[in-house]
Amino acid sequence: MQPELISNRLTGASEDALQEELYRLRATDGLPVILPTEERVRAMIEVAAYAGYDADLLLGEIGPNLGAATVEKIAVNAVMAGCLPEHFPVVLAAISALCDPRMDVTEMQVTTHQVAPLLLVSGPAVRDLAIASGFGALGYGHRANLAIGRAVRLCLINLGGVWPGASAMALLGQPGSIAYCLGEDAEASPFPPLHASLGLAAEASAVTVACVGSPISVLVPPSPDGEPMADRLLDCLAATIAGIGNNNVSFPHGTVVVVLNPDHAQALAREGLDRAGVIDALVRRAGQSAEAISRARTGRPSPDPDRFVPAIASADNVLVLVAGGSGVYSTVMVPWGGGPHGNAHVTREIVFNDACEVVIHA
Repeated sequence: MQPELISNRLTGASEDALQEELYRLRATDGLPVILPTEERVRAMIEVAAYAGYDADLLLGEIGPNLGAATVEKIAVNAVMAGCLPEHFPVVLAAISALCDPRMDVTEMQVTTHQVAPLLLVSGPAVRDLAIASGFGALGYGHRANLAIGRAVRLCLINLGGVWPGASAMALLGQPGSIAYCLGEDAEASPFPPLHASLGLAAEASAVTVACVGSPISVLVPPSPDGEPMADRLLDCLAATIAGIGNNNVSFPHGTVVVVLNPDHAQALAREGLDRAGVIDALVRRAGQSAEAISRARTGRPSPDPDRFVPAIASADNVLVLVAGGSGVYSTVMVPWGGGPHGNAHVTREIVFNDACEVVIHA
């Protein structure tokens, strides 16, 4: 016998009336949603049950309202976002990550910065769920990416209790705050899976959540006559990470995400660089002089003008993966760097059946 659903019911004269009421209640992201009927919510919960999640299981709380992120509540938002039931394990893993205290969700939700949670999905789930990792993967047209990313946003709204200008104080915001989900292109990557570099088994599927700003394209054409290009590419990536207007130039905490297109990744690998080598090079190269920072921030000279100020605190603050189409553009996303835990990233295994161990922070 299926458990009774405890979520509040909403009734209306028509679907249009219900859509308008959900918007009036600030229960949507501003776009129409799939109405979360009991049948649809139960279909999500049934998939969660295969993974060992009961409907009333609490994954944690989402600030600033500290709303209870139960499986049932998350299922309601996943339905509204347009998720298929098979997408739901990814949503659960992402919400579990966001409920980790290291994510500083309350501070992230209310900051004036444009930061938003980026979901980096890696492992077999990318292929099995048709999560886009190639051309235009962060854009339109990719159902899984958009629905999964949107489900997380709706949870942040409906469980976290935020709304633009009322409690969510991002001065401008960014489109990624609606849906920000990307698959790692394992087939095009010369590196091991992202989650394997973060301590999980290579054959697992995982989602890594990092709260970052908008994507910044980095243009690096190939060298003429096949000459080495690693130094040029690393310098361009580092210079973008250390843009003088970026938060992390003054506050070098938080996670920097570097998305290499397949051509750039293969060029680095041909020149003997693995993921750790790329990260080490970026940590050493990304930064500004104390003089440049002081002039930009205060208009005054620095008392220690020649001091190099790193834009990345340590190698643990960089995620490197391969995605996007082949070509001359790679992409960087830089962090906010605030919060008690410095805007860290968190990885969770995606659990599709209860044969896997589940780590819950409640």
